[in-house]
Amino acid sequence: MISKTVYGQPVETGAVVLEIKGSRESAWPFKWQYEMDENDIVFGLGENMHGINKRGFKYISWCSDEPNQSEFTHSIYGAHNFIIIYNINNQRCTAMFFDTASRITFDIGYTEKDLFTVTSEDTGVSVYKITPEHEDSDTCRESVLSNVVKQFHQLIGQSYIPPKWAFGFQQSRWGYKTEQDVRNVIKGYRDAEMPIDSICLDIDYMDSYKDFTVDNEKFPDIEGLCKELKQQGIRLIPIIDAGVKIEENYDIYEEGIKNDYFCKKEDGTPYVAGVWPGRSHFTDFMKSEASEWFGGKYKNLTDKGIEGFWNDMNEPAMFYSDESIKAVFDKIKSYEGKNLDINSFFEFTPLSNSTFNRLDDYQRFFHEIKTEDGSISKIRHDKVHNLYGAFMTRAAGQALKKISPEKRMLLYSRASCIGAHRYGGIWTGDNKATWGDLLQEIKMLPSLNMAGFLYTGADIGGFGGSTTRELLLRWLALGDFTPLMRNHSSWDTRQQECYTFGDTQDFKSIMDLRYSLIPYIYSEFIKASVKNSMYIRPLGFDYPEDERALRTEDELLVGEGILIAPVYEENAKGRYVYLPEDMTKISWCNGIIKTEEKQKGSYYIYIPVNTVVFFVKKDHIVPLCKPAKNTEEIDASNFNYVGNGDAYELYEDDGFTRNIDIENNIRIIHK
Repeated sequence: MISKTVYGQPVETGAVVLEIKGSRESAWPFKWQYEMDENDIVFGLGENMHGINKRGFKYISWCSDEPNQSEFTHSIYGAHNFIIIYNINNQRCTAMFFDTASRITFDIGYTEKDLFTVTSEDTGVSVYKITPEHEDSDTCRESVLSNVVKQFHQLIGQSYIPPKWAFGFQQSRWGYKTEQDVRNVIKGYRDAEMPIDSICLDIDYMDSYKDFTVDNEKFPDIEGLCKELKQQGIRLIPIIDAGVKIEENYDIYEEGIKNDYFCKKEDGTPYVAGVWPGRSHFTDFMKSEASEWFGGKYKNLTDKGIEGFWNDMNEPAMFYSDESIKAVFDKIKSYEGKNLDINSFFEFTPLSNSTFNRLDDYQRFFHEIKTEDGSISKIRHDKVHNLYGAFMTRAAGQALKKISPEKRMLLYSRASCIGAHRYGGIWTGDNKATWGDLLQEIKMLPSLNMAGFLYTGADIGGFGGSTTRELLLRWLALGDFTPLMRNHSSWDTRQQECYTFGDTQDFKSIMDLRYSLIPYIYSEFIKASVKNSMYIRPLGFDYPEDERALRTEDELLVGEGILIAPVYEENAKGRYVYLPEDMTKISWCNGIIKTEEKQKGSYYIYIPVNTVVFFVKKDHIVPLCKPAKNTEEIDASNFNYVGNGDAYELYEDDGFTRNIDIENNIRIIHK
């Protein structure tokens, strides 16, 4: 059951697709409080730090370019304002969605240990309360936790589905600067007999970092390169950034200026901030004509054979504004010739980094929005900041559907809020090559699925810092099960392609399993999207009466039949695993499958670095096909089956069609 209460004057976010009539409250600023029982668990908030259970910390929904994430980080790239409160003792469950364009704070027992407080001050909030349709979980196959998520997904609309090739392995790096670099990467994987489906191009492919351009010296024939790679079953995925370079004779810039498509300052002049190309403007995605114009520019690259994109720097990230950089230079000059003591020196040292993503810069520019009577009003960016990346994704997703009405295209983004999940996926931003970041992904994945973002994954191996062979192998073992499986790193780190670590057999072992699993992953992903469920879940969602399952934070359920327990500690030879019911243990190493029946309970499981261990739930089977070098060569006519069930519902289509017909594309396969 869903009810709605409106506070203040909310700006339309596009998050909700169902019309829910509700009441209106005049109280503002917004404040919602709930006194938590000691047995309450709080799930949700999508992309955020800390655990699956969000109790004990303060989270601020404010889309932030935050590459230095830690336990102290309150905000990162997404704003996913959905929470579930579940009581372990009485199994009562309530979900809440706080639909707002503005900054909103979730204090979940941080200030007072049992008090949950949600506050917002800028515009308005539409609060949706969701309670289970079946209060008694014993009378229904799905748990009350799964039921409130299902209702929420119905409220916000079906999750984005990418083409099948997007479930293959993607290799990326900030630093692939030429066509030859791309060919060298492919050769490295082919020589090592490891599978790959796509290469991601970071900003290096652009002409002077200008959106929708190609550097003709570095990539003299990108259209020919696309054709060459597709013959090998490989696709290019270029980056698109939010900032548009200010440069005469650059058509994107000149069209944007001519047609008034860019965000403006209060005085009506276009707002200027620095990003990769230097001084830039930013498209006003809240203006429908500007959004449609920017989205249409993706055709510049789809006409060359591109079938997928990743949107970046769209919080929006800003290195400086004209105003902030001037203030910093003035301040630095004021220290010249002075005796810098303990106070002044530590004021001086951070100045060069103080222009990044400043709140006062976000307060310097405005968007234009249409009011209910059709008139145009201005709203300051910081009031609607969390919508920017989502609206860029919407612009791209809507345009790509027009450009390619029959075939799905790949699209994923860095910044997001709920609503963008209908148009593309997300990756979890600029993480680091640390074991803690690997564990954080495990905890983040189910929360993102709750928020509607099913096509997700992290930069495998870590974007920042130089990874190790062991860390990359363990991370790939988790990546075997995530919909988005991408190895990505920064230009100033060691090369971390899987063939660069000497003996490649261990990597091939893990990568081959991914391709054996793709029919299962694709089927389960499609079914989760169409049925408004979750592809990845915490254990407690399937075992809500089991307190240990509810409090387990380092194991996940993947699709209907798999439990994973990734290794996330350095030099570990294995790990302890809790099984909430009888299951079949599956060990995969170099294509050899070993199975062992396990009863409910706890076990120490030996897991070498070249081995992936997962578990199949009782009365389920998982189909495994023969490994392939790309998704196009997967043979789904012959499977090995693991688990003790009898049959599996396999979804199959051409891998591209936008018309998902789940009823007529399910094939029952038997063990």
